[in-house]
Amino acid sequence: MTDHSDGAEEPGGAGPHPGEPHHEGLGTRLNWLRAAVLGANDGIVSTAGLVVGVAGATDSRSALLTAGLAGLMAGSLSMAAGEYVSVSTQRDSERAALALEREELETTPQAELEELTGLLEDRGITHDLAREVAEQLTARDALGAHARVELGIDPDALANPWHAAWASFVSFTVGALLPLLAIVLPPQDWRLAVTVVSVLAALTGCGWISARLGNAPARPAVVRNVAGGAIAMAVTYAVGALLGAAGV
Repeated sequence: MTDHSDGAEEPGGAGPHPGEPHHEGLGTRLNWLRAAVLGANDGIVSTAGLVVGVAGATDSRSALLTAGLAGLMAGSLSMAAGEYVSVSTQRDSERAALALEREELETTPQAELEELTGLLEDRGITHDLAREVAEQLTARDALGAHARVELGIDPDALANPWHAAWASFVSFTVGALLPLLAIVLPPQDWRLAVTVVSVLAALTGCGWISARLGNAPARPAVVRNVAGGAIAMAVTYAVGALLGAAGV
């Protein structure tokens, strides 16, 4: 049974550091959530720019729907493929580093113990204590200790490229659906206004959430996000209007 009388953190934020998260894997989960928010943000901005640009050139609902769906699928698949390739490369590098470390532990265990001791000393631990800690970590899980301390890798939680790909695909698709529906569902006279308002509201939310996840001030993030989306829609609409006026 856990003893909370020594000031340890209580469930719900009580303790010496109220509200400070210490759950294992929390950083990884926050990174995934932040990536999902950014993927949705990309889906909103890119699809909004596309459909608003087309709306500047034509009033055809079918043209808007076709362009929006094409942009949604192209963007989501591109994001998924990019994440898969990127994370696969990262995982391959991590596996290669772990394989090399495993080989060094088998061939030169004493040198690896000295190296781990030195790394712990570099973190401010005295030599004797660093040696004792290194020996205990090596006895328990030598590869895991070196992976975490020397390489900054958790061998039990290597990046999964399929998870990254699906997360990017879904988040981009969800974000892209908002401007697509906003441009095709309302009556013709309301399409542009509804789309712009919906997109700017969604970008406000994405900016606020991303700032909160990173413990950063919300206002600058929201302003940057909204300004970027507004500029993207203004530029693409102007281009579409010029091309439409030119009969292209």
